[in-house]
Amino acid sequence: MNIRRTTARRAAVRRLPGLLAVTTLGALLAGCGIRATEVPTDFGPAPSRMGCSPAGPDASQQGERGLQVQVFLLCRSSLVAVDRTVRVPDGAADSKRRVVVAQGLLDELSARPSAAEKATGYTTSVPGGTTVSGPRPDDPEDTLRLSTAPGGLSSSALGQIVCTFSDSTAAEGDGSVVLGGPDKAPPRRYKCTDEVRTRPGSAEPPSVGVP
Repeated sequence: MNIRRTTARRAAVRRLPGLLAVTTLGALLAGCGIRATEVPTDFGPAPSRMGCSPAGPDASQQGERGLQVQVFLLCRSSLVAVDRTVRVPDGAADSKRRVVVAQGLLDELSARPSAAEKATGYTTSVPGGTTVSGPRPDDPEDTLRLSTAPGGLSSSALGQIVCTFSDSTAAEGDGSVVLGGPDKAPPRRYKCTDEVRTRPGSAEPPSVGVP
């Protein structure tokens, strides 16, 4: 019996340093605001947030006839393209067609995302009632003038509009779009960049003056 007790005490003494190390590590983690765990952990890279699933056509628009387009909505702090349908009158002149398409895109941008899109995390920053018109006499012929000056929009709303327009027939072939506001300020040429797509809340679309 004495031999067994002595052996048990020796085994407990041998385990003591390991127990002290675990206790000390737990205290250090707690002091850093990290919850200790009772199971072994793999200290690999932190898990990233799940990306947004590509959204298909809205069920309410399926079967509608019109121009198939894509608009950029916000999802988990980035811009993601979703499918939409815009009605364009047959036989519309090119200049009028550009404005009609642009207005249809704005209407889709400012509309509330569908229930399925909301569940996935899609939102929009484009204010409702935003309208667009064609160029003034002194504007470049590809100018689109918004009812709200581009500088008066949030960076995310402007990013949505610029990226949506630049990816559509409302833009020039180089992927840029010329936007102005309702005032007399000259329009500017905007571009949708990768930075705008990934950080629309802080990265405003770059722009340059147009002759």
